[in-house]
Amino acid sequence: MAATVLITGAGRGLGHELAVQYAHHGWRVIASGRTHPAQGCAGRIEFQPLDVADPASICDLATRLAGRPVDVLVNNAAIRSEIPGLHSFAPDEFLKVVRTNTLGPLLLARALRPNLVAGRMRVIANIGSRAGSMAEGLLDDYDDDYAYRCSKSALNMVCAQLAQDLRVDGITVLSLHPGWVKTDMGGDQAILAVEDSARGLRTIIDSATPGDSGSFQTFDGVPIGW
Repeated sequence: MAATVLITGAGRGLGHELAVQYAHHGWRVIASGRTHPAQGCAGRIEFQPLDVADPASICDLATRLAGRPVDVLVNNAAIRSEIPGLHSFAPDEFLKVVRTNTLGPLLLARALRPNLVAGRMRVIANIGSRAGSMAEGLLDDYDDDYAYRCSKSALNMVCAQLAQDLRVDGITVLSLHPGWVKTDMGGDQAILAVEDSARGLRTIIDSATPGDSGSFQTFDGVPIGW
């Protein structure tokens, strides 16, 4: 029986490319998001509506998927602040980013835990960012998006804590930096093709073992300092 992957934020960008690639490799793909995936998925990918910033939407998804095994959960959905900068950002904007980028993946991991336990591979892959690294993030090009940086740092702690709490279930939890990808979020100056990022992420996810749980690495397998 084919393995099943559930990908959040699959309507476009990296999430969409991951969905397409997994489908092409024979996986059962559940693509979730606020918008239906674009062309390239017809007939091979199941769409499930989901707003990761809404706890009720997450609960509804878990109810619809009750009893269905999920081998891999890819927490990909994320946003950046529309008002970056120390003196510009608004508290509500900051909290909106954290709610999407940090709380959403945590609630999804909790809600879909029974599905992952029922699966064979049992992997949660959180798409993080080197921008959230205390050790390396400030070495990147200048980025004053406090909300995004803080949300990704917090997601790393979510990964580390989940790795501890879900070890009893044999669930492997990863934090993965996708690179500076040519997507709407990455912008015009990005250097990495979305196809290459998705291919690298799949390689790491598909080969993950319990010994990798709680790790933070790039799409091509280079460890990142917390």
